[in-house]
Amino acid sequence: MIPSTEPGLTEDGLLGGRVRLLQPAKGYRVAVDAPLLAAAVEARPGERILDLGAGVGAVGLCLAARVPGCSITGIELQPALAELAKRNAELNGIADRFGILVHDLAAPLPVLKAFDHVVSNPPYLAAAVADPPPDAGKALATVESSADLQRWLRVATSTAKPAGTVLLIHRADRLDEIERALAALGWSDLLIKRLPPAPRVLVRARRARQFHRREVQPLVLHRPGGGYTDEAEAVLRGGAPLAF
Repeated sequence: MIPSTEPGLTEDGLLGGRVRLLQPAKGYRVAVDAPLLAAAVEARPGERILDLGAGVGAVGLCLAARVPGCSITGIELQPALAELAKRNAELNGIADRFGILVHDLAAPLPVLKAFDHVVSNPPYLAAAVADPPPDAGKALATVESSADLQRWLRVATSTAKPAGTVLLIHRADRLDEIERALAALGWSDLLIKRLPPAPRVLVRARRARQFHRREVQPLVLHRPGGGYTDEAEAVLRGGAPLAF
């Protein structure tokens, strides 16, 4: 972490420094979830990706660094974070293929062309059970507010192409809820990848008439004695794709 010349911001590196990231010094800060989610997207050059809850743009920046020629659109509730996402795209030389829209997912979306992949790192905690942190920005990033998890998934599935994918990272203890919601929306071909020892799970969904769920080999993040495993290092610092 390097203090920025602007008060209240730091400049940080992702993917071993391949991605530069301006973000608030206090409140919600990007962690490993963003590069893990980006690594799990099977995007190809020329494809269009929508990032719901884009924050300062970390997922899209990591994805753009790995997949030349893909384009990313982000939707973000907080105008200050959306502005940082724009600046981060310029900082990383991808402003021509990165756009962001300030919008509350609880409200109807403007007309958007369908996307090849829709990705999201939604707030992990339901409002009914959460004790929101005192920082307002961090609270919005971690606790459901105007849009609950069901709404996030409805938006994700409605903006993806019929043959596209929806991919999210979330708490493992909400996996059953996620699976039921996706199946009810017709996105019931599910691949599950756990991330031990973190209580997190990656879920990839495709449209299907019948429910089909399969757990793939987990990605173990940490060694027993501490530090990342070689597999995790390859993704988080080396920018390798995360195979399902």
